[in-house]
Amino acid sequence: MNRTLDAMYRRLTEEVDVGVHAVDERGISVLYNRKISEMENMDPEEVLGRAIQDVFTFEKGESTLYRVLETEVMSRGARQTYRNNKGMEITAVNDTFPVYENGVLVGALEISKDVTRLEKLVEENMRSSRRRFGFDDIIGTSRALREVIEHAKRAVRTTSSVLIIGETGTGKELFAQSMHSGSPRASGPFVSQNCAALPESLIEGILFGTKKGAFTGAENRPGLFEEADGGTLLLDELNSLSPALQSKLLRVIQDKSIRRVGDSEERSVDVRLVATMNEDPIDAIQAGRLRKDLYYRLSVVTLFIPPLRDRPEDLEPLLAHFLRKYQALFQLETPGFSEEALALMHGYHWPGNVREAEHVVEGALNLLQPGEMIQPEHLPPHVNGGKKRAEPEPDMQEETPVDEELKPFLAEQEKRYLQRLLRQHDYHVQKTATAAGLTRQSLQYRMKRLGIKKIRR
Repeated sequence: MNRTLDAMYRRLTEEVDVGVHAVDERGISVLYNRKISEMENMDPEEVLGRAIQDVFTFEKGESTLYRVLETEVMSRGARQTYRNNKGMEITAVNDTFPVYENGVLVGALEISKDVTRLEKLVEENMRSSRRRFGFDDIIGTSRALREVIEHAKRAVRTTSSVLIIGETGTGKELFAQSMHSGSPRASGPFVSQNCAALPESLIEGILFGTKKGAFTGAENRPGLFEEADGGTLLLDELNSLSPALQSKLLRVIQDKSIRRVGDSEERSVDVRLVATMNEDPIDAIQAGRLRKDLYYRLSVVTLFIPPLRDRPEDLEPLLAHFLRKYQALFQLETPGFSEEALALMHGYHWPGNVREAEHVVEGALNLLQPGEMIQPEHLPPHVNGGKKRAEPEPDMQEETPVDEELKPFLAEQEKRYLQRLLRQHDYHVQKTATAAGLTRQSLQYRMKRLGIKKIRR
């Protein structure tokens, strides 16, 4: 039984999507799983059996594993920046625990989340000067969409907070940028941040800034509110913030000032806040994901963006817009969509909304020959329903050859579709599975069956 459990524990540490590193009481590495190996770009053979200080260099202070060995005090959410033996900088947020056997300290165990790329992404986002969109960039002629646009246009002249509600892919950020571009704040910054993409341990410092010495590795750094001063701050997926952070956010909205983490100084900020949600706020309040007082404060202006399935007359203008975009990008001429392909897309329910429609057009153009019309076979299987070629009459007895041709074709279509989704989500299996409407296990099975390899990063 113990051997079975040991095998299960070993498999578990290899499959979890967090880094696991353990040392014995001397600080010698005894456990180093696949995820931490990817994070630190180190082979286990380079780490196991060696002391931490012989492998890694820590910029400030000592290793969190060593600190826990010395103090025997558990540490949670500690941010640590260090370098591997190749000089590569790594930043992680660690939970570290002393390990005892029969009351005697025998080592320390650390669970790490890599935030190296995340922090670079946030800094890049803060410096970004990408093109601003306006109301003219919102494609659609349906009455439902035009009403939302008119409500948004009326609100651009004020500084009131805005809450934009809509399913994933409906274009909530496009509305937020359009409101900013049409407002007196258009010359100021537009800063956007997806709250769901940030770990709880970092989001407060990213929003409000940090003071040097507030925690291990903290520097004097402005947060998103200071970066957006004089402009607009978009907080996407607001309901993913913890109730405690939502309370601090409410105070900032009311007082128009922020306090950096670890600082006692209040700093005035002039920011118009726009927040988005992909669920009904009443449901979020009842489930405890959204504070009622924050909802009332934010919803001075509320915009509900209808899903694409509720405005089918907008589908063809959107498809035409994306077709022009990717024809120009790929330098590819096509007469457009066949009637059968359009009929299939009109019959599809578009759970991914406008964003999914764009991906379908992009994917179809990847399969075209110059001058070829987009046919059902150029659409992904979940859109064309795995549509087969016209079946022959029973007396023709050609069913088997048609099936033999169709199966590899559909497999290739499925492979290209999944590869594109994986690239779009940086080869993150769970995010890709969600986008494809699959379970993680189902996606992994398909990747294995189709010979799709996950890129190690």
